[in-house]
Amino acid sequence: MSPIWHPFTQHGLNEPIPLIERAGGALLYGEDGRQIIDAISSWWVTTHGHCHPPIMQAIAEQAGKLDQLIFAGFTHRPAEDVAAGLRAIMPDCLTRVFFSDSGSTSVEVALKMALGFWAHQGESRSRIVVMEHSYHGDTIGAMSVGERGVFNQPYDPLLFDVTSIPFPAADPQPTLDALEAACRDGAAALIVEPLVLGAGGMKFYAPAVLAEMSAICARHGTLFIADEVMTGWGRTGTLLACAQADIAPDILCLSKGLTGGAIPLAVTMASEPVYAAHLSTDRAKMFFHSSSYTANPIACAAANANLAIWRDEPVLERVKRLETRLSERVDALAGKRAIRNARVHGGIAAFELGEGDGYLSGDVPAMMRHCLDRGVLLRPLGSTIYAMPPYCITEEQLDAVFDAIATI
Repeated sequence: MSPIWHPFTQHGLNEPIPLIERAGGALLYGEDGRQIIDAISSWWVTTHGHCHPPIMQAIAEQAGKLDQLIFAGFTHRPAEDVAAGLRAIMPDCLTRVFFSDSGSTSVEVALKMALGFWAHQGESRSRIVVMEHSYHGDTIGAMSVGERGVFNQPYDPLLFDVTSIPFPAADPQPTLDALEAACRDGAAALIVEPLVLGAGGMKFYAPAVLAEMSAICARHGTLFIADEVMTGWGRTGTLLACAQADIAPDILCLSKGLTGGAIPLAVTMASEPVYAAHLSTDRAKMFFHSSSYTANPIACAAANANLAIWRDEPVLERVKRLETRLSERVDALAGKRAIRNARVHGGIAAFELGEGDGYLSGDVPAMMRHCLDRGVLLRPLGSTIYAMPPYCITEEQLDAVFDAIATI
């Protein structure tokens, strides 16, 4: 028996855990010789495909030059190039790049930046506004700004209070009214997943609502934090989901696809006013955050290879083709069996099976086993079935994914 304690895994169910030896494109190759289609991009990280050659080459080359460097008081060329590359393609107002190593830590950094922004100006604004059903990670701050429930109930004594606004469903006005009231009361920041709430059930909302939320924050001076850890790098059909609302946040969280999903790296980008609030001759006002592996050179090399792919290749055209192919297959599936609330946005397709709702509804382990037996990796969110494959997935592989779903 392996001593490993796996994430989001109830070992008491004694579910088999396949051993994967290698991967390529949209395929995982098991120790037993099986090929498994990775229909969820290994938790939404893999964009161009597993072991994408340009990214693998960049990692190998960097590993022979500089493996690790303290980033407090030092810098290195891979990090400088990542920062410059991000500045070139991200909103102009995001002038500063702070490195970390995961989506959760990028959110922690964003929250600390927002609170520091107000504290260093002598204003007692500390209330964070969040959206119902949100998920921003599993560290303490990230859990605090996420949906309260099964994810974090045992840890409630550690979490700080937030103001929650409703998810903008059929009528977005209650959401906008609640945000207006919170901002009028002096909220420090709003943090949202733009357009798609991921772990909360792949819930979609309109760009116009996102634009109005940004405008409300701007009217009241509330900082707008966009958590694009999942929605960034083309997942919703544009480089950033915020682009579809024609907005730019004050603080932006990026990870997952930043390296094409090959290796952990994250950044939190901030506007110049957020940076300037921490700029002083007083060392007590510096930004107190780091990790040992901040801006790891090998991870930065992977990110630079990914940035080159975005510069030189038609990535968004691939996402658009994938969106069309996903829509066709969801429509065909709806003709074969009863599904609810079918939806496709960019490279994400989702719908509900059965009558349940919520993360623990439905028999998720059984559904996962069913799909694995047919060579497909899916990880339903309760009764919500979704596909979010690498952009390189083939027609035949997509057919196999939806054939497996059709027989659940």
